[in-house]
Amino acid sequence: MNVTYSCPHCHQGARNEVGPTDATLTCPHCQKALSMPPGALEDGQVRHCLACPSTDLFVRKDFPQRLGVGVVVLGIVGSSIAWGYSLPILTFAILFATALVDVVLYLLVPDALMCYRCGAQYRSVAGMERHGAFNLETHERYRQQAARMAGQHR
Repeated sequence: MNVTYSCPHCHQGARNEVGPTDATLTCPHCQKALSMPPGALEDGQVRHCLACPSTDLFVRKDFPQRLGVGVVVLGIVGSSIAWGYSLPILTFAILFATALVDVVLYLLVPDALMCYRCGAQYRSVAGMERHGAFNLETHERYRQQAARMAGQHR
């Protein structure tokens, strides 16, 4: 399994390969070891976040959101130009091609497991489906908590 997280010591992005017997994550930048919470890995499945004590994880597509938005914007701009030149068939062809690209990407791109609290990403994880999809209420709870904590440190 591959884990991408922000090191709490040096605050840089770190990536580690984690096996079922590993008990720590070692930052490649500062070489500090981060102990994984007990019971985080059970039977090869992630039960808790390995980088923080959170149990709230969700499944999403492992695809850069900016690239996805770029594809949609490109389709909108291209179809608008075609519409401006009174080419309705080309307009709809561009829109359908954009939708087709989106569907193909959705089917081809694998899933990743994400932590609401620290944003850690897990790839090639068994049993991801037990965590469920993104929940806006849970995300907002963690976002508000982070905002309150940042306000206390000022």
